[in-house]
Amino acid sequence: MQVLNDEVPDDDDFDASRRRGEFDGITPEDFVRGSHGNPPGWLSREDIDRMRRQIPMVYVQVVPVRTDELGRVSQVGSLLHVGDDGSVERTLIAGRVLYHETLREAIARNIAKDLGDIAIPELPVALQPFHVAEFFPTPGVSPYYDPRQHTVALCYVVPIPGDCKPQDETLDVEWCDPEGVRIETFIQQMANGQGDIVRRALAWVGR
Repeated sequence: MQVLNDEVPDDDDFDASRRRGEFDGITPEDFVRGSHGNPPGWLSREDIDRMRRQIPMVYVQVVPVRTDELGRVSQVGSLLHVGDDGSVERTLIAGRVLYHETLREAIARNIAKDLGDIAIPELPVALQPFHVAEFFPTPGVSPYYDPRQHTVALCYVVPIPGDCKPQDETLDVEWCDPEGVRIETFIQQMANGQGDIVRRALAWVGR
Protein backbone atom coordinates (compact mmCIF):
# COMPACT_ATOMS: atom_id res chain seq x y z
CA MET A 1 0.00 0.00 0.00
CA GLN A 2 1.49 3.35 -1.03
CA VAL A 3 1.86 5.99 1.66
CA LEU A 4 -0.69 8.76 1.03
CA ASN A 5 0.52 12.34 0.97
CA ASP A 6 -1.30 13.22 4.19
CA GLU A 7 -0.59 9.96 6.04
CA VAL A 8 1.99 9.78 8.81
CA PRO A 9 3.30 6.18 8.81
CA ASP A 10 3.94 4.22 11.95
CA ASP A 11 7.46 2.95 12.57
CA ASP A 12 6.40 -0.63 11.87
CA ASP A 13 4.74 0.13 8.52
CA PHE A 14 6.55 -1.79 5.78
CA ASP A 15 6.77 1.37 3.68
CA ALA A 16 7.61 3.77 6.53
CA SER A 17 11.08 4.40 5.13
CA ARG A 18 9.84 5.15 1.60
CA ARG A 19 10.71 8.65 0.45
CA ARG A 20 7.57 10.77 0.09
CA GLY A 21 6.76 11.50 -3.54
CA GLU A 22 8.90 8.61 -4.80
CA PHE A 23 6.35 7.76 -7.52
CA ASP A 24 5.26 11.32 -8.35
CA GLY A 25 5.25 11.92 -12.09
CA ILE A 26 5.78 8.26 -12.99
CA THR A 27 3.59 6.73 -15.71
CA PRO A 28 3.12 3.02 -16.56
CA GLU A 29 5.38 3.43 -19.58
CA ASP A 30 8.26 4.30 -17.24
CA PHE A 31 8.22 0.72 -15.99
CA VAL A 32 8.87 -0.89 -19.39
CA ARG A 33 11.74 1.27 -20.66
CA GLY A 34 15.19 -0.25 -20.89
CA SER A 35 17.38 2.69 -19.83
CA HIS A 36 19.44 2.81 -16.65
CA GLY A 37 17.22 5.54 -15.23
CA ASN A 38 14.21 3.28 -14.73
CA PRO A 39 12.19 3.93 -11.55
CA PRO A 40 11.44 1.22 -8.94
CA GLY A 41 9.45 -1.69 -10.33
CA TRP A 42 11.11 -2.10 -13.73
CA LEU A 43 12.35 -5.61 -14.56
CA SER A 44 14.86 -6.64 -17.20
CA ARG A 45 13.96 -9.29 -19.78
CA GLU A 46 15.92 -11.86 -17.76
CA ASP A 47 14.13 -10.88 -14.55
CA ILE A 48 10.64 -11.02 -16.07
CA ASP A 49 11.37 -14.43 -17.59
CA ARG A 50 12.51 -15.66 -14.18
CA MET A 51 9.41 -14.24 -12.49
CA ARG A 52 7.20 -15.92 -15.07
CA ARG A 53 8.71 -19.26 -14.07
CA GLN A 54 8.12 -18.65 -10.36
CA ILE A 55 4.91 -16.71 -9.70
CA PRO A 56 1.50 -16.17 -11.37
CA MET A 57 1.20 -13.06 -13.53
CA VAL A 58 -1.88 -10.80 -13.60
CA TYR A 59 -3.23 -10.14 -17.10
CA VAL A 60 -6.22 -8.48 -18.72
CA GLN A 61 -7.92 -10.16 -21.68
CA VAL A 62 -10.12 -7.95 -23.84
CA VAL A 63 -12.83 -9.15 -26.23
CA PRO A 64 -13.28 -6.19 -28.62
CA VAL A 65 -16.79 -5.68 -29.98
CA ARG A 66 -18.76 -3.34 -32.20
CA THR A 67 -22.25 -2.33 -31.08
CA ASP A 68 -25.34 -1.06 -32.91
CA GLU A 69 -27.40 2.04 -32.12
CA LEU A 70 -29.19 0.17 -29.30
CA GLY A 71 -25.96 -0.99 -27.66
CA ARG A 72 -26.30 -4.60 -28.82
CA VAL A 73 -23.14 -6.44 -29.88
CA SER A 74 -23.18 -6.60 -33.68
CA GLN A 75 -19.60 -7.79 -34.25
CA VAL A 76 -16.89 -9.48 -32.22
CA GLY A 77 -13.26 -8.87 -33.05
CA SER A 78 -10.00 -10.76 -33.02
CA LEU A 79 -6.36 -10.02 -33.80
CA LEU A 80 -4.18 -11.77 -36.33
CA HIS A 81 -0.62 -12.33 -35.05
CA VAL A 82 2.38 -14.19 -36.41
CA GLY A 83 3.19 -17.04 -34.02
CA ASP A 84 6.63 -18.22 -32.97
CA ASP A 85 6.51 -20.91 -35.65
CA GLY A 86 5.65 -18.41 -38.37
CA SER A 87 1.98 -19.33 -38.62
CA VAL A 88 -0.81 -16.75 -38.35
CA GLU A 89 -2.75 -16.97 -35.09
CA ARG A 90 -6.18 -15.60 -34.20
CA THR A 91 -6.18 -14.20 -30.68
CA LEU A 92 -7.60 -11.58 -28.32
CA ILE A 93 -6.15 -8.40 -26.87
CA ALA A 94 -4.11 -9.42 -23.84
CA GLY A 95 -1.32 -8.08 -21.69
CA ARG A 96 0.18 -7.84 -18.23
CA VAL A 97 -0.96 -5.41 -15.60
CA LEU A 98 2.17 -3.37 -14.94
CA TYR A 99 3.50 -2.43 -11.54
CA HIS A 100 1.72 0.69 -10.20
CA GLU A 101 -0.87 0.52 -13.02
CA THR A 102 -4.63 0.45 -12.47
CA LEU A 103 -6.84 -2.07 -14.27
CA ARG A 104 -8.41 0.70 -16.35
CA GLU A 105 -4.97 1.88 -17.42
CA ALA A 106 -3.95 -1.70 -18.27
CA ILE A 107 -7.06 -2.22 -20.41
CA ALA A 108 -6.59 1.09 -22.23
CA ARG A 109 -2.84 0.59 -22.76
CA ASN A 110 -3.17 -2.92 -24.16
CA ILE A 111 -5.99 -1.89 -26.51
CA ALA A 112 -3.91 1.03 -27.79
CA LYS A 113 -0.87 -1.26 -28.14
CA ASP A 114 -2.75 -3.53 -30.55
CA LEU A 115 -5.42 -1.30 -32.14
CA GLY A 116 -3.81 2.15 -32.12
CA ASP A 117 -4.60 5.41 -30.35
CA ILE A 118 -7.80 6.20 -32.31
CA ALA A 119 -9.68 2.99 -31.45
CA ILE A 120 -11.39 5.07 -28.70
CA PRO A 121 -12.42 2.15 -26.46
CA GLU A 122 -15.45 2.54 -24.21
CA LEU A 123 -13.90 1.34 -20.96
CA PRO A 124 -16.22 -0.57 -18.61
CA VAL A 125 -18.04 1.43 -15.94
CA ALA A 126 -17.56 -1.41 -13.44
CA LEU A 127 -14.27 -3.25 -13.16
CA GLN A 128 -15.77 -6.64 -12.31
CA PRO A 129 -14.69 -8.99 -15.15
CA PHE A 130 -17.22 -11.24 -16.85
CA HIS A 131 -14.79 -14.16 -16.40
CA VAL A 132 -11.47 -15.02 -14.75
CA ALA A 133 -9.35 -17.32 -16.93
CA GLU A 134 -6.50 -19.24 -15.31
CA PHE A 135 -3.80 -20.02 -17.88
CA PHE A 136 -1.27 -22.70 -16.93
CA PRO A 137 2.04 -23.68 -18.59
CA THR A 138 0.99 -27.34 -18.32
CA PRO A 139 -1.65 -28.51 -20.84
CA GLY A 140 -4.81 -30.01 -19.37
CA VAL A 141 -4.80 -28.29 -15.97
CA SER A 142 -7.52 -25.89 -17.17
CA PRO A 143 -9.12 -25.00 -20.52
CA TYR A 144 -6.53 -22.23 -20.84
CA TYR A 145 -2.88 -22.81 -21.78
CA ASP A 146 0.11 -20.46 -21.92
CA PRO A 147 3.46 -22.22 -22.43
CA ARG A 148 5.38 -19.24 -20.97
CA GLN A 149 3.73 -18.79 -17.61
CA HIS A 150 0.95 -19.22 -15.08
CA THR A 151 -1.47 -16.34 -15.70
CA VAL A 152 -4.59 -15.12 -13.93
CA ALA A 153 -6.46 -13.17 -16.62
CA LEU A 154 -9.34 -10.79 -15.91
CA CYS A 155 -11.62 -10.83 -18.96
CA TYR A 156 -13.56 -7.80 -20.22
CA VAL A 157 -15.85 -7.00 -23.16
CA VAL A 158 -14.96 -3.55 -24.51
CA PRO A 159 -16.83 -1.74 -27.33
CA ILE A 160 -14.48 -0.20 -29.91
CA PRO A 161 -16.26 2.59 -31.84
CA GLY A 162 -13.13 4.15 -33.33
CA ASP A 163 -10.83 3.22 -36.20
CA CYS A 164 -8.45 0.32 -35.65
CA LYS A 165 -4.88 0.69 -36.89
CA PRO A 166 -3.00 -2.56 -36.14
CA GLN A 167 0.11 -1.88 -34.09
CA ASP A 168 3.09 -3.73 -32.69
CA GLU A 169 2.83 -7.46 -33.55
CA THR A 170 -0.78 -7.24 -34.79
CA LEU A 171 -1.12 -7.88 -38.52
CA ASP A 172 -4.84 -7.18 -38.82
CA VAL A 173 -8.11 -6.92 -36.94
CA GLU A 174 -11.01 -9.08 -38.14
CA TRP A 175 -14.65 -8.75 -37.14
CA CYS A 176 -17.38 -11.39 -37.20
CA ASP A 177 -21.16 -11.32 -36.78
CA PRO A 178 -21.87 -13.25 -33.54
CA GLU A 179 -24.97 -14.76 -35.14
CA GLY A 180 -23.50 -15.32 -38.59
CA VAL A 181 -22.46 -18.57 -40.25
CA ARG A 182 -18.73 -17.87 -39.69
CA ILE A 183 -18.80 -17.46 -35.93
CA GLU A 184 -18.16 -21.12 -35.11
CA THR A 185 -15.13 -21.29 -37.43
CA PHE A 186 -13.99 -17.92 -36.07
CA ILE A 187 -14.03 -19.27 -32.50
CA GLN A 188 -12.44 -22.62 -33.36
CA GLN A 189 -9.47 -20.84 -34.94
CA MET A 190 -8.52 -19.44 -31.52
CA ALA A 191 -6.05 -21.62 -29.68
CA ASN A 192 -5.20 -22.21 -26.03
CA GLY A 193 -8.72 -21.61 -24.72
CA GLN A 194 -9.29 -18.11 -26.07
CA GLY A 195 -12.24 -19.36 -28.09
CA ASP A 196 -13.85 -20.37 -24.80
CA ILE A 197 -13.42 -16.78 -23.57
CA VAL A 198 -15.23 -15.50 -26.66
CA ARG A 199 -18.09 -17.96 -26.10
CA ARG A 200 -18.42 -16.79 -22.50
CA ALA A 201 -18.29 -13.14 -23.62
CA LEU A 202 -21.08 -13.64 -26.14
CA ALA A 203 -23.21 -15.47 -23.57
CA TRP A 204 -22.55 -12.66 -21.08
CA VAL A 205 -23.84 -10.00 -23.54
CA GLY A 206 -26.81 -12.17 -24.52
CA ARG A 207 -25.65 -13.23 -28.00
